[in-house]
Parts: sequence; C-alpha cells; structure tokens
Amino acid sequence: MNQAIIIAEVVENLGYSLVDIEREGRGLLRVTIENQNPDELITVGDCEKVSHQLTYTLPVENVPFDRLEVSSPGVDRVIKTAEDFIRFNGLEINLKLRVAMGNRKNFTGVLQGLVKGSVESRDAVWGLLIEPKPGESAMLEFTLADVDKARLVPVLDFKGKKS
Repeated sequence: MNQAIIIAEVVENLGYSLVDIEREGRGLLRVTIENQNPDELITVGDCEKVSHQLTYTLPVENVPFDRLEVSSPGVDRVIKTAEDFIRFNGLEINLKLRVAMGNRKNFTGVLQGLVKGSVESRDAVWGLLIEPKPGESAMLEFTLADVDKARLVPVLDFKGKKS
C-alpha cells in the first residue's frame, strides 16, 4: 500500500486531517496534521497521539523512516489542493510559480478562488488579486500546475483578548 494512503488512514482514524507529508535528509519523515474542524488548533498532545500511532504502524507496513516529526501546519500554512484554494478564498497568500510571469515568480495577494473551469478540472484557473504598483490592482490567473509553492500570509495579533 502507498505510504501516503497508510499515513492518511492513521491520521483520519484518529480524527485529524492530513495536510502534508515530506521526506527530508537523514531519514526524516515529516507529517503535518490539522483538526477536522479547522477552527480548533492542533496541540502538542494531538501531535504526540498521532506520532505514537504512526511509530507503531509504519514499521508494520514497511514504511521506511529513521526519524518522525508530526506537527501542525502553523500560521503560514501550506496550500496545495484545490480544496485548500477554495477554503482559503479571500485570504492573503504568498504564491511562487514554477515559471515566471512578467519577469516574476513570487507574488503576494488576496486569493480570489476559482475564476474559470471546475474544481475537478486540471485546467481550472484560479485568481490572485495583486498590487503591481501601489494603488493599482490586477488579477493574476494561474492553474494548480503553475504553482511551485503557496502559503498563507501569517496574521498575528499580539495585543491579546480584552477582558
């Protein structure tokens, strides 16, 4: 069975959603999870629970790893799937394209969601509202195949809640 399927089944059986799987140097397997209710944050206990279960499951399924790291997606969450692009519509993202458009690969703007086509289509076109010059706005159109990396722009509030 495919390692991604094995890991996804374990994560989902524990009540979480799989965000990403990465293989790094020296045998590191990094698994990123989030709660199925995206408004609930991932705790250290959640990561520990998934790590514990994967530590027992992966050797049985012959999935090689030397070190395992389970974490939350963080404030600069990676955006990979069409569902992610729908979910984070209206939020500011950093987008890196595989091939430059107008001498640029890196853009920051507000995700506008699906512009053309359907979510299931490989040719679906997504929009990103950018400011090429201060005070101006333009729509950058791209497909998921054009995307090298996409991440949410972190929104941090250090003021805290008022009592």
